[in-house]
Amino acid sequence: MATRMDGMVAGGNRLRWLVWGGAAALLLVPWVAMRFTREVQWTALDFAVMGGMLAIACGLYELATRISRSTRYRAAAGAAVLTGFLLLWVNLAVGVIGSEHNPVNRAYLVLLAGLVLAALVVRARARAMAGVMVGAATLQAAIAGVAWFAGWGNGLGPTVLFAALWLVCAALFLRAGTESA
Repeated sequence: MATRMDGMVAGGNRLRWLVWGGAAALLLVPWVAMRFTREVQWTALDFAVMGGMLAIACGLYELATRISRSTRYRAAAGAAVLTGFLLLWVNLAVGVIGSEHNPVNRAYLVLLAGLVLAALVVRARARAMAGVMVGAATLQAAIAGVAWFAGWGNGLGPTVLFAALWLVCAALFLRAGTESA
């Protein structure tokens, strides 16, 4: 598929095989590692959860590629899906604040569910999605702030990282929104 002068991709999603193949390769990493070391011990449930997370992330990216042919929009959507995936993965694996067993980490699951709902409400329009991403960064910081103030733990490092990633997504969506205007 060729990229046209206006930044649109002529035809379908040329990254489809890379996205799905990368997800499959990522799922194979712990399986291969388990063959060589006892330090990696995944259960069938671990593989099922990670497989489900990868399938949902890849499916969301596929949906985004059907919403817009704009390479800028696709980059913004890909970055948002990747950020959400990483937030969920970190949260389930080790926790954003304290350990994965810290109940305050459930607020990040609510944040992710809220992002999906907000994307539906704004019909995933680029400029509106920029606002949704700013909201995600704000909520990310608010959750960590409340947790710290209440004495439930300190998640400053991950919070700064994820808030910055949400803001990068906002900038990408804003740029995609000016392209289609």
